[in-house]
Amino acid sequence: EPFVADEYIERLAWRTPGGGSRGGEAFDPKRLLEEFVNHIQELQVMDERIQRKVEKLEQQCQKEAKEFAKKVQELQKSNQVAFQHFQELDEHISYVATKVCHLGDQLEGVNTPRQRAVEAQKLMKYFNEFLDGELKSDVFTNSEKIKEAADIIQKLHLIAQELPFDRFSEVKSKIASKYHDLECQLIQEFTSAQRRGEISRMREVAAVLLHFKGYSHCVDVYIKQCQEGAFLRNDVFEDAAILCQRVNKQVGEVFSNPETVLAKLIQNIFEVKLQSYVKDQLEEHRKSDAEQYLKNLYDLYTRTTNLSSKLMEFNLGTDKQTFLSKLIKSIFISYLENYIEVEIGYLKSRSAMILQRYYDSKNHQKRSIGTGGIQDLKERIRQRTNLPLGPSIDTHGETFLSQEVVVNLLQETKQAFERCHRLSDPSDLPKNAFRIFSMLVEFLCTEHIDYALETGLAGIPSSDSKNANLYFLDVVHQANTIFHLFDKQFNDHLMPLISSSPKLSECLQKKKDIIEQMEVKLDMGIDRTLNCMIGQMKHILAAEQKKTDFKPEDENNVLIQYTNACVKVGGYVRKQVEKIRNSMDGKNVDTVLMELGVRFHRLIYEHLQQYSYSCMGGMLAICDVAEYRKCAKDFKIALVLQLFDTLHALCNLLVVAPDNLKQVCSGEQLANLDKNILHSFVQLRVDYRSARLARHFS
Repeated sequence: EPFVADEYIERLAWRTPGGGSRGGEAFDPKRLLEEFVNHIQELQVMDERIQRKVEKLEQQCQKEAKEFAKKVQELQKSNQVAFQHFQELDEHISYVATKVCHLGDQLEGVNTPRQRAVEAQKLMKYFNEFLDGELKSDVFTNSEKIKEAADIIQKLHLIAQELPFDRFSEVKSKIASKYHDLECQLIQEFTSAQRRGEISRMREVAAVLLHFKGYSHCVDVYIKQCQEGAFLRNDVFEDAAILCQRVNKQVGEVFSNPETVLAKLIQNIFEVKLQSYVKDQLEEHRKSDAEQYLKNLYDLYTRTTNLSSKLMEFNLGTDKQTFLSKLIKSIFISYLENYIEVEIGYLKSRSAMILQRYYDSKNHQKRSIGTGGIQDLKERIRQRTNLPLGPSIDTHGETFLSQEVVVNLLQETKQAFERCHRLSDPSDLPKNAFRIFSMLVEFLCTEHIDYALETGLAGIPSSDSKNANLYFLDVVHQANTIFHLFDKQFNDHLMPLISSSPKLSECLQKKKDIIEQMEVKLDMGIDRTLNCMIGQMKHILAAEQKKTDFKPEDENNVLIQYTNACVKVGGYVRKQVEKIRNSMDGKNVDTVLMELGVRFHRLIYEHLQQYSYSCMGGMLAICDVAEYRKCAKDFKIALVLQLFDTLHALCNLLVVAPDNLKQVCSGEQLANLDKNILHSFVQLRVDYRSARLARHFS
């Protein structure tokens, strides 16, 4: 640890008797001073001893440093001598190496022509045998030396091609015949070795045949034998993948160009096996069964592309992606050229059949909505006036909307989108997807939903009909559910196909147009339905409300809390509110309920102004309005509740004492109302004609 003088002195004083106050011992400065003096002397003696030791070590170190420096100098001199010897040896080695290389070049210059001359002499000897017409050499008669014979005949064949035909025609034909025989023998030997599974012999024979014209035939034989027994199961695609996997491991051990051989095998599989299989599967249904044809085409194309993806992991040359794409195109091009026409034709007939089957199940003959000038004129008049044009149709509660039909249409379209994505050329994909979407709009939106809306509109009775059954809200409910499904398919299946193309804006616009068209008819139907509801309430009030309800003959003998008309209207309103809530969602519920509530308030307001009120009759009117206000609470719309609160306050004018009329009219709920409205209610009192009441109100 580092030396600290203060701590050292403290420890020394602590160990000295009388140097501290421990145990109550008295402090003795003399004794402590004496201890310090003695200790200082001991330290001085120790310092002198250590100093002598340091000087001795320094002298020894200097002596050893001089000896080491001398030794280093001697080693440097020895190293210089060794380096000089090394340079001399290196120069000598370089000289000898130069001589050896020169000698080697001279020997090679002599030996190469000699070897060529020897080889030429042998070829001349073999050529003479062909000239004589008798092959005596062992290399031609011994079947075990077929490799050497193949090398010789291949060279003789090249030489023979350079000779003039008129003088050497016979020998050229003999050499060509022998060339052909040896080629056939080698191919036969390769075939036998392949059947025996002798990879080394196959590699040896293939290497010899590499320089022969029949090398490609050897590859063809190999490919043919590889496929023997490979396609025994029903799944030709799985068999092809297994075969290519097996051959890929073997082909590199046999051929010097394995990627070419494997590519040729794959090409043979595609152009022979797969093309034949695809043709058999598709031609059977091409003209007779469009549905099965499209399913088979999608399945076969998908399985072929999946097989192509598996083959991509093999080495097939530089551009294997293009190679495999061309093979797939060669198989399916005749089917893909007119795919979208078949798809649209099938989708059209299938959708029409689904709709017709539904209408047949309902025993319904579909009406022609019609187009043209007259129909367009009717539509414009109906949109502006909201008048029913033409006779009302009794639909017997049928909405003519079916979720099952919608699911079937959407399922067919979903499958069409999937096939379109897989089978369409990338450049044609957005255009084809738009055509499929147009079919969906035509049959789902126009032929089914729009027809149901038109039929529903025609089925809405006039507002003055009695006991009318209102089914249009059921149409609204089902149309809303169906459109959510339609919108989901638009986003999930169509958008990915057109998201990066100009067709996106066209599809969005088409969707927007069809929505707006439906919304106009839905709004029109809801408006007319609300009118019918108000009409039904009018019939109830007209049938049930009596003039004596609010001006009873016996003022002291009124036993009812509210009138019978009020009870029936309240029950009817509650049912309609519940029906509206069940038929719509989101903000539409509040919008429709607010419109119904405002019309309901106007009806009751106008209804109350048709009667005169005695004091007890006024109280009964207040009770009726209170009951109507309870109905208004079910709407859960602030404006509607406020209207009925104000109406309730107005009814108080029917019973309040004449002296308090001005005070009531200036109250919080009535202060902002027009004076004519207040006056109109006061005029309904039977005592209005009294001078006192008229004076107080004025």
